[in-house]
Amino acid sequence: MDRLLHVELVTETYPPDVNGVALTVQSLEQGLRQLGHSVGVVRPQRDDEGTRPDPDVMLVEGAPIPRYPGLRFGLPAGKRLTARWQAQRPDAVYIATEGPLGWSALRACRRMGIPVATGFHTRFDDYVGRYGAGFLSPWVFSWLRRFHNKADATLVPTRELQESLAQQGFRHVLRLGRAVDTREFHPGWRDLGLREAWGAGDGPVVLSVGRIAPEKNLPLAVRSFRQLQQSRPDARFVWVGDGPARAELQAANPDFIFTGVQRGESLSRHFASADVFCFPSLSETFGNVTLEAMASGLATVAFDYGAAREHLRHGEHGATVAFGDESGYLDAFLATALRPDLDALGAAARQAVLHLHPGKVAADFAALLGALSDRREAA
Repeated sequence: MDRLLHVELVTETYPPDVNGVALTVQSLEQGLRQLGHSVGVVRPQRDDEGTRPDPDVMLVEGAPIPRYPGLRFGLPAGKRLTARWQAQRPDAVYIATEGPLGWSALRACRRMGIPVATGFHTRFDDYVGRYGAGFLSPWVFSWLRRFHNKADATLVPTRELQESLAQQGFRHVLRLGRAVDTREFHPGWRDLGLREAWGAGDGPVVLSVGRIAPEKNLPLAVRSFRQLQQSRPDARFVWVGDGPARAELQAANPDFIFTGVQRGESLSRHFASADVFCFPSLSETFGNVTLEAMASGLATVAFDYGAAREHLRHGEHGATVAFGDESGYLDAFLATALRPDLDALGAAARQAVLHLHPGKVAADFAALLGALSDRREAA
């Protein structure tokens, strides 16, 4: 597809929010612009920012998400979106989130006949169970399916998820792979001064990066490290991120190192200065941090789904474990963290993701949206 598009991205989370959805949307936006496409962004207004005169950005009112401090969902904005898209009709719209703003954008697209794709980024059906409302999980999954089936396509990051959703009644599910910036995440960012500040001598440094929240399977991460400590008392566990479970986790484990949220070069240094990446989450649709750890040269241990299923090779880059097998995860993590060739595992992990260029994903994204636009015009 050679023609340039005008694309509108609708999202209820965007940097400086730190999560996979926000960073993925920003990467797609930047990639489209670099290819010459025109891009508009519709998102909630943050409390710390005023009205933006940038015509490419439409800010809507939002409200805090319960139990997720700092994150907001967007309120419905159907009339404003209709007026915006009547003034400058987009070739296609991409809706990254299924909240009230996303629903209003989807309805506006359907009324106006604008091609629309949605992104399946978050397993809300899994989250409700981890927050004590598992009885709602089937209803939430049905709600997600209803939302996405109103779009012309639902974009997912892995073949595994594409097949799974298709078998469960999702229509028009397409795969759009993920990428990682291998210059931003690079072993060259390793910082001996940072390791010294962590009290890490020759012992392995275990790293966790992400929201410190119940859906991340934190108890298994703790058990994995405590088992390693029995063999390597000099090991250190560094936690990068924040979230509703941090205070309790920190109080129960005073020897853990909590750095808070890190961004930019500081995040790159934290990744590259560790030795083993511990990622026991069972609630991801992908898990961008897996690619970031591999690009940074870390041996990585994760369950065999999402990014790990696509890119992490057991025994070559770290370890993958059958989904939900916590005993197997403990064994694999210990065996990996005690290996004398962690550097070689990390180097092989980096080689495995060097081909995942953000520019290629942006070009694929533009092609998918362009095809939706072409089909709508032909119809």
